[in-house]
Order: sequence, then structure tokens, then C-alpha cells
Amino acid sequence: MDESNRAWYLAERPEGEPDADSFELREDDVPEPAPGELLVRVRYLSVDPYMRGRMRDRESYAEPWDVGDVLKGGIVGEVVTSESDQYDAGDLVTGEGTWADYSLLDADDVAPVDTDVADLPAYLGVLGMPGRTAYFGLLEVGEPKPGETVVVSGAAGAVGSVVGQIAKLNGCRVVGFAGSDEKTEWLTEDLGFDAAINYKATEDYGAALDDAAPGGVDVYFDNVGGPITDAVFTKLNLDARVAVCGQIAHYNDESVPMGPRKLPMLIAPRARVQGLLISDYVTRFGEASEQLATWVASGELAHRETVVEGLEQAPDAFLGLFSGDNIGKQVVQVSAGSE
Repeated sequence: MDESNRAWYLAERPEGEPDADSFELREDDVPEPAPGELLVRVRYLSVDPYMRGRMRDRESYAEPWDVGDVLKGGIVGEVVTSESDQYDAGDLVTGEGTWADYSLLDADDVAPVDTDVADLPAYLGVLGMPGRTAYFGLLEVGEPKPGETVVVSGAAGAVGSVVGQIAKLNGCRVVGFAGSDEKTEWLTEDLGFDAAINYKATEDYGAALDDAAPGGVDVYFDNVGGPITDAVFTKLNLDARVAVCGQIAHYNDESVPMGPRKLPMLIAPRARVQGLLISDYVTRFGEASEQLATWVASGELAHRETVVEGLEQAPDAFLGLFSGDNIGKQVVQVSAGSE
């Protein structure tokens, strides 16, 4: 193959919020697949908030990148060369790849993509890691019951938008926090949320919750942290469950921010707070993927992707996550296809 392979590398460890200096675009040779591997032309790549933690020089739930490492994330693309009996050239697959024109993937670690169910970007969102996170995080950690009130922060994002809809499918009242009127309208008008709060236009989150969730909060799915979470903790009902999925409000903090002490607020309601990692459910991914695909195909589960065009725009797409540029799942289109 005569083409070159553009790829993004971690140029330096950012202090605070990353910027363009944190990334370096290089041109390499297109890699050759070894036995059992696939060479995949990347069609879309995923940028996700958890990647900020991988830029730090300390252990986290995701292995940190070293300076000089190629950046990695979920991709969906077309098999160009197959060294596996499982897939042929031309097949569409999704898996963990690189921010690049071409990625090498182990055939055992990818999944096929069915464009009759949804378009390609959906396999990085509602039918990918974010959708599975919402599925297990809400149903296994949040344990929603019909008639309960579920509050979701970051509700217009890739995970939160799916959480709210699954809660509705389980007969719950759903309230979402999001960062613009366009987002809150999408939540209530298109996704069926019962109420949505624009946190950027709201001074008193507690009062807003009193209006949106007058019966208190039974399940809180937290993607954000910060003052929103502080307010929700004061509204927890007896035996409430809190699923801690993300804390994007703090990902760029260089020191630990101080806020209200939350633990005393858990005593009277006997609330349970539990963190969640999607990797804990890896043996059940098939279950989630099948159910999510069924809901998407039937129209019961809506999805939306914010698509940024061009591999060269990947860092900007990633940085946009921290200013709330995206609605639904943020993805980067790297190359076009025929379907």
C-alpha cells in the first residue's frame, strides 16, 4: 500500500485543560497486519471524556499514555487487509483502535457492524461503550423501579441521553441536567424526559430540582460532579441509589476542589453511592448490545451524534467535550464510504 498513515500522538502532558500543544500529528507507514490481525481503514473515531485521565502520569482505571504514544480510542471502519478467517476485506467492524487513518486490530477483539440497525457513528455511541455504560450503570447500579424519579447529570451527552431513555422504558420519571436550551429541548421534546434543567441558566439548582422533581430523587446517575451533584445529594429519598459514572467537571482540575461534605447527607436516607466501570461487565456485553440494538431498531431508543469531519480536527473535537460543544455522542469522521 502506497498511502501514508496519519496518526495523532501525545506530545506533552497537559496541566489543567489540554490545548493544541498536547497533540502532534505525524505521518507514518501504513502498518502490516500480523496473523490474526486486521488492517482497518478508520471511518469514524470516538473521543471521550475519560481520555483526559489517560494524559496524566498516574494510574487510573484506564492505563495512562506515555508522551510519544499514539492516541487510542473506539473506532468503526472497513477491513482493508485481513489475516484472520473471521473477517474479509470490505467487512465493517468496530473495536479499540488509534486516532489514525488506519488501525491494526486483533480479530478476536472486534465486533461486526450492521448498518441495517443503525449508521456507523451509532456504534461508537448508543451501540458502543457509552450505550453499554448507560445500560449496566442504570439497571445494575441504579436499579430503577417503576414510578421512581431518576435524575441524570450530563444528560445530553452520549451516556446520559441513553440513561434517561432507559429509565423511561422502565417506567420512571426522568429529570436531566444539560448546558443549553437546545439540549434541554432535545431531552424533553425528542427523548421523552419529563423535565430538563439548563444548569448554565440556573442559579439555584436545589430550587430547580424542587420544581422538576418535587417528590425527591430515587436514582441519581452522575456524569458531572461539582455543584450539580452537591444539590442532588440534598434531595435524595429513602434508599436512594447514586451511580457515579464520571466527574467531567473535575477532569482538568490540578488540585482537589472543596465543596459541601456529602457523606452526612447519606445517613438519613440510607442512600447508596457506587462507582461503576463498564469493564466490570465485559462478559455481558453481548446482552447489552442485543437489547440496545433491539430498542434502536424499534425506535424506542433515539440517538444523536455530533460529527466533526477530518482526522486533523480530532484534538478540537476532544477539547470540545469540556466546553459542552456536543449533543449526544462526539465522533470524528476520518474517511467516507459507499454505504
